[in-house]
Amino acid sequence: MIHQFACVNENAKIDKNVTIEPFTTIYEDVVIGENTWIGSNVTVMPGTRIGKNCRIFPGAIIGAIPQDLKFQGEYTTLEIGDNTTVRECCTLNRGTKAKNKTIIGSNCLLMAYVHIAHDCIIGNNVIIGNASQIAGEVVVDDFAILSGIVAVHQFVRIGMHTIISGGSLVRRDVPPYTSSAHEPLSYVGINLVGLKRRNFGQDTINIIHECYRIIFQSNLNLTNALHKVENETSESAERDNILNFIKLSKRGIMKGFTKALEE
Repeated sequence: MIHQFACVNENAKIDKNVTIEPFTTIYEDVVIGENTWIGSNVTVMPGTRIGKNCRIFPGAIIGAIPQDLKFQGEYTTLEIGDNTTVRECCTLNRGTKAKNKTIIGSNCLLMAYVHIAHDCIIGNNVIIGNASQIAGEVVVDDFAILSGIVAVHQFVRIGMHTIISGGSLVRRDVPPYTSSAHEPLSYVGINLVGLKRRNFGQDTINIIHECYRIIFQSNLNLTNALHKVENETSESAERDNILNFIKLSKRGIMKGFTKALEE
């Protein structure tokens, strides 16, 4: 299953039924899980761990050293879960001493020309659109969708079940279950289509909607809005996720659309 024109280091650990197409280079200290397909002209560099049933398309560079001037050659890794697809010409960098690893979860789709920088943590079932650029130490939670040409500032966190409009600049944290667009990036509603597709019940959707109505549309400052959410909305795991996400935000969250326009 390894083409004669592929260059595979003898110390790489290749599981059964792995296909490696011609002109691909696999370095030492690489692990590739079973039934993974790696297309032509791919480079997989030291410290890379690729799971089962993945597909890596031509031109991708997997596990290159970070584009970080603080990197001093320390041992770090890039870890990719199972069933993840990496399309053409993606560049996925390994970690630095900050976190020691870059992680990309299972069942993800990274479209063509996506860049994932050092020490990012990308959850499961994440979709990142063509030419999106993710800076260092960004966290993207499960089931998030970033449309094409989205640029994410370093240290930003993007919550679960979010959707971000194409061409967006993401400078602040994006709370879970939201839909965001405009410049500056702003709340434009909950991710209703995504939530329904993932079988969120109507009662749960109503709670999420009420939380964000208070946070983004009540004209309360954030502290008072969170206090009102905590005391006046129904308890649920989703409500607690929203509260915890915002309370733990280090960069601050995006604004509601009208407040963003006022700035």
